[in-house]
Amino acid sequence: MAQETTDAQDSESAVELGGYRQELKRTLGSFQVFAISFAFISVAVGIFATYDEVLLTAGPVGIWLWIIAAAGQTLVALVVAQFAARIPLSGSSYQWASRLANPKIGWGFGWLTFCYLAIGVVAVDNALASQAFMPLLDMEPDEGTARLITLVVLFIQTVLAVASTRLVSLINVAAVGLELLLVVGVAIALIIAVLVTGDGAVGNLTSRGVTENATDYFAVGGGLMIAMIMGLATLVGFDSAANLAEEAKDPYRSVPRAIVGSVVAAGLLGLLFLVTLTVAIDDISRISADGSPVAAIMRVHLGPGMERVLLIAITIAFFGAGIVGMVACARLVFAMSRDARFPAHQLMRRVNSRTRTPIPATILIFVLGVVLMVALPGAALLELITASTILPAIIYGSTIVLYLAVRGRLDRRKGAFDLGRFELPVAICALVWTLVALFVLVTPGEALVSVVIVAGLLVGGGLFFLVMLTFDRQALESEPGEADAFGER
Repeated sequence: MAQETTDAQDSESAVELGGYRQELKRTLGSFQVFAISFAFISVAVGIFATYDEVLLTAGPVGIWLWIIAAAGQTLVALVVAQFAARIPLSGSSYQWASRLANPKIGWGFGWLTFCYLAIGVVAVDNALASQAFMPLLDMEPDEGTARLITLVVLFIQTVLAVASTRLVSLINVAAVGLELLLVVGVAIALIIAVLVTGDGAVGNLTSRGVTENATDYFAVGGGLMIAMIMGLATLVGFDSAANLAEEAKDPYRSVPRAIVGSVVAAGLLGLLFLVTLTVAIDDISRISADGSPVAAIMRVHLGPGMERVLLIAITIAFFGAGIVGMVACARLVFAMSRDARFPAHQLMRRVNSRTRTPIPATILIFVLGVVLMVALPGAALLELITASTILPAIIYGSTIVLYLAVRGRLDRRKGAFDLGRFELPVAICALVWTLVALFVLVTPGEALVSVVIVAGLLVGGGLFFLVMLTFDRQALESEPGEADAFGER
């Protein structure tokens, strides 16, 4: 009990050192914090949504690129965890850059992260509607219906996120538990089915499948490189736990552990799932041509009933990932607004005294989702969602550069997560990896529109930044709290 009291006092003092009052309620335990990061990653959802692309561009052998992506993203997570262990404030990289570099650089981090999270919520919920919920109910593909379902899902998530952070965490714990059960259970069931029926082959793991005669297979931007996107698009968002640091118990330890642990767990479970799915393919050409190969493989080996179970579990996993994205984005808006660095900041910084949640900031995410769903035509929405896969690589790469620049000034808190003498080699390797990842994402010819959209988001943020410099420069000149509050002691 004495230890818990000390940890709570230390957590409160971190917020006070930052110059803020503890407005958000600390209700998240260690596993709940882990569930937030793991739910955002949602390995089952990521594989369900991208496995078809791997089969069509690189063939079954392309799944082994998952290992490279998982190792690289783990390096990034280790660096991010170093920051999270020292500055446990809502806003994650926005706070880290603002306090260790300067508020202007911090604002840039915040804007990029806001764009990524806000788009991500819409992307996840729209995928929930079109790829899981509608097939579950045997509804014919229809963009208008999918958008309507997306709006309903966004509204439900908003109500839940406004009501209670603890309620959101309970939903995520349930979603994570179901996802873990699904991945492990399906893997075991597929192995047994293949052994009993003989429909499947270990040789699939080295097969190029339908890409056997592709001339650009090994080219820059070619099929094999494109298959890397499965891991890059899935193993992201692990830093979402850091955005809820002010609602976590003992954030100095629980948040960095959740960040690293979620990537490692997702990497291992994803590999297990991919290997068993691939071995269970009975006809590579037919499965590759199916719009939902994961469901098709399960239907062949486990029957239509198990396929529906999969769709139910995927729907719940999508919902969990979407609500985590919404909550994380709302906390970022709240964090920037209390520093007067976000549009309508006086409204967006408000925290409801009863629910202890930032209601206006949460509603903003819902409104943005409605605007994107209603205003953007199908092609534009798809390109915007695709563009959002580039943003994490930029954010993580920038975070690592920041870490390398300021690591000598970081507070070395006793008992907190610390890489010790390995921090420099890990950070350098992580930076090299993010450059590789960014190259993979922007090189394919079809990525050109996405790159232009990202550039547009940066320009839009730059224009608002100039407005702030002109009319509210003071907000970008200094940080609240004690000077060098989180520096070396």
